[in-house]
Amino acid sequence: MFKRKLNIAVIVAMVFTLVLSGCAGTGTSDSENQGEAASQTVADLSVYENGDMFITPQELNEKLGDPNVIIFDANKPDAYEKGHIPGAIGVGFHSFSKVDGKPGDPLWGTTLDKEELRAKLESYGVTNDKLVVFYSDVLPGPGPDGRNVWQMRMAGLDNVKLLYGGLPKWKELGYEVTKDASPDPVPSEGLELSDFDQSYMATKEYINENLENTVIIDVRTEDEFNGSQKAGEARGGHITGAKHLVWSSLLNEDATPKSPEEITSIMAEFGVTPEDDFVVY
Repeated sequence: MFKRKLNIAVIVAMVFTLVLSGCAGTGTSDSENQGEAASQTVADLSVYENGDMFITPQELNEKLGDPNVIIFDANKPDAYEKGHIPGAIGVGFHSFSKVDGKPGDPLWGTTLDKEELRAKLESYGVTNDKLVVFYSDVLPGPGPDGRNVWQMRMAGLDNVKLLYGGLPKWKELGYEVTKDASPDPVPSEGLELSDFDQSYMATKEYINENLENTVIIDVRTEDEFNGSQKAGEARGGHITGAKHLVWSSLLNEDATPKSPEEITSIMAEFGVTPEDDFVVY
């Protein structure tokens, strides 16, 4: 579960968002499409409190092939194989999480311990100096790239960014998508991580102690909220008192996050203001 303030667009990017599934398209897009992409207005990310956690498709396209940029595709393997950004490494949803056993087991799905996470990232060539970008197909769910960025930021890596609009926006702008396998990453050494920032998470003990005075928001599907266990939940239903807001409600049709004003308005309906802490799961 994630505990954070509304006024940091992380609620859009790291929790409710940016997500996964299959996609189409292969090879290099034509020059006409590239020209159209270049002529489109670049999103003004400064409107978000922490807009620097995003990178626009235009900015990333200019960095393709740069050895100091590592791109992670957080889609499922079958979606990755159908088409991905050139050079992107397929990591999926739980590459940086504990997945021993099955969903519902103690600690299943939680972030790898600090040293395990460091070793995993170094195996992909990550350093404190390289730019690291995560993306996914976004709209089908369930937000793997946002989760990955949340995990990295929790560990103190401020060189990690989320692709604005994900793969849908990238393809809409006519940028290159390929089925070609990416080169094997060159492992790195010396990556430094911080002790995990506990303000990025909420434990079950915290939730249980604050059921009466904390807004808790369930961002899953309506079926899951009402008891479905199709996604692997050990128990059906939702936390007592939790309010329901599907994560995709905070996204536009092109997979980009809605404006701060729209998000503030939506959250106000749940009794949350930009000054409040709240918990999402």
